[in-house]
Amino acid sequence: MNYPENLKKGDTIGICAPSGGIIKPHKVARLNCAIETLQNLGYKVIETESVRKGEKARSTTARKRAEEFMELWENQDVKLILTATGGEFLCEMLDFLDFDRIRKSKPKWIQGYSDITGLSFTFNTILDIPTMYCQTVKDYAMRPLFRNLTDCLEIESGKEIVQESFKLYEKDWTEEETNPYATYNLTEKVEWKNVTGEDKIIMQGRAVGGCLDSIMNFIGTKYDNIKNYIEKYSNDGIIWFLESYETSTPDLFRSLWQMKNAGYFKNCNGIIFGRPLFVRNDYDIDFNQTVIDAIGNLNIPIICDADIGHVSPQLAMVNGAILKITSENGKGIVETFLR
Repeated sequence: MNYPENLKKGDTIGICAPSGGIIKPHKVARLNCAIETLQNLGYKVIETESVRKGEKARSTTARKRAEEFMELWENQDVKLILTATGGEFLCEMLDFLDFDRIRKSKPKWIQGYSDITGLSFTFNTILDIPTMYCQTVKDYAMRPLFRNLTDCLEIESGKEIVQESFKLYEKDWTEEETNPYATYNLTEKVEWKNVTGEDKIIMQGRAVGGCLDSIMNFIGTKYDNIKNYIEKYSNDGIIWFLESYETSTPDLFRSLWQMKNAGYFKNCNGIIFGRPLFVRNDYDIDFNQTVIDAIGNLNIPIICDADIGHVSPQLAMVNGAILKITSENGKGIVETFLR
């Protein structure tokens, strides 16, 4: 695994928009506050041309997004690329990335989630470069910074940390439109579920995953290197972490069925699912039951409703690291090993 250089105070953080851009006034205000926070923490911050642009869910053309990403990737001062936001169309910029040039450059951290899976998943599985699956840049506007945001920076600085599940998660968040420094609106009890029936689950392995909505796009394409990846790290075993932005339970079933029959779950030591943001429970079948219906016969431990993904706050999950995940009595622990 090609770990990036450790992030340190005085380093430069680069912001780019490989999917959507930031154009709504209240989100631009949060971006400005986030940059201020990162600078106050001791980092230099630069942003590419199209971060504050957007049309039809794209910050700019696919080619231009790839060029702006490479601009940061090949900038020797930049040690962390923080993405602007998720979106819908990141996949189209992959065709304009020069993977040979990327391989010859020093790796650096990439952080984001949702549609940013298009980068985090492919860089992990094709290039053996670990990536951070967690919040995009705007959340760094919070006062004070929430634990998951500082955890990201801790890991990116080379520290192996232990993260505990949160006590509460948010169901609705609207304050950011009037207060750019707003933190999470924590109202709902967090309760991890061991859906395969164990009182206590302990799973460990090389992590791979992200947003299921995006991962499905890569199956069978030239960006699908998962079989080679899971064979290369077969001695570690694989831990999948998955979450969904928007799905129905039949779509979820079909996606997991496809992954299973495409060999994605070979050498798998366990799977952990984050809370889905928008899910339609068709035929009176809910998300967790659908998971069991689709992949319960894999005979591996499965955890649902974990602090991963679109329903904040989310834990800092490192694509490519060794993770040890414990789930018991509705609570969870994620230990991260950078090896």
